[in-house]
Amino acid sequence: MRRPGLLVTAFAALVMVLVPVLADAKPGGGSSSGSRGSRTYSAPAPTQTAPNSARPMERTATQPSGPQQAGGAARPGMPPQAQPQRSFMGALAGGLLMGGLIGMFLGGGLLGGAGGFAAMLGMLLQVALIGGLIWFAFRLFRRRQPASAMAGASGYARQMEPAPMGGAATAGGAYTAPARDIQVTPQDYQAFEQSLIEVNAAWSRRDLKGLREFATPEMVGYFANDYRDLDARGWRNETRDVKLEGGDLSEAWHEDGQDYATVAMRFSLLDATFEQASGKVVEGSTTERQSSTELWTFVRSGPEERWLLSAIQQTA
Repeated sequence: MRRPGLLVTAFAALVMVLVPVLADAKPGGGSSSGSRGSRTYSAPAPTQTAPNSARPMERTATQPSGPQQAGGAARPGMPPQAQPQRSFMGALAGGLLMGGLIGMFLGGGLLGGAGGFAAMLGMLLQVALIGGLIWFAFRLFRRRQPASAMAGASGYARQMEPAPMGGAATAGGAYTAPARDIQVTPQDYQAFEQSLIEVNAAWSRRDLKGLREFATPEMVGYFANDYRDLDARGWRNETRDVKLEGGDLSEAWHEDGQDYATVAMRFSLLDATFEQASGKVVEGSTTERQSSTELWTFVRSGPEERWLLSAIQQTA
């Protein structure tokens, strides 16, 4: 009875060792990782270099937008749902009716003679007098309400108006500036190509400090995780002689004070994974070039700042 369980356990362990989880171990590990601002969960526009759709992000620090609150919970920027209220005249009519019923009961009923009728009439007059006083106090209170309450009500009305086209409403009723397209210059394309080469070079040197010069902290964190995965298997990966064969722009835009550009790049390289102890090649080749097409997204805080790699996406 124990043999099948032992066989399954041994087979699972063998799979964990032999399956080439990191077969594509160049920078990015063959997965889609990183952030593209508000477009992180949107597919980049197809290009001639990458006509197929990109794989969704498998690793990202960007959180998707939360679902709308359900039921009667108040949504950001909107007033709580109003509770149904009875009108004053309805309350007064109810009071009169209740007073009449009480008077009828105490007086022996509607047909209980003159005494019963007089008791009911007296009760109705009392209720009418009290109701009139309450109505007068209510009107006086409404007239003396502070102007701030009306200002708050008009503020709620403004928050319920639809957001301008291209903008996004925030919880405070303000609107974020819509993303706008930007132009990419030949110098920018040169920077993208140089980043492709420099990131691969720093990756092969296992140089996290060098990677920080060309990638965002988020991407550097993923590179560090990939190093740890390789180390757990006793491997190291090197990419050499990286050449950009072709590329074109998918989209470029500005949002929240930052420029973004997603570029489809087709490149070739020597990609080999070695066993650290023996130096033996366990994946890839040191002599046969491999080709790859990926979408790299870059971000910068201004035209004079350096473009940093913020995402790598694989094509489907």
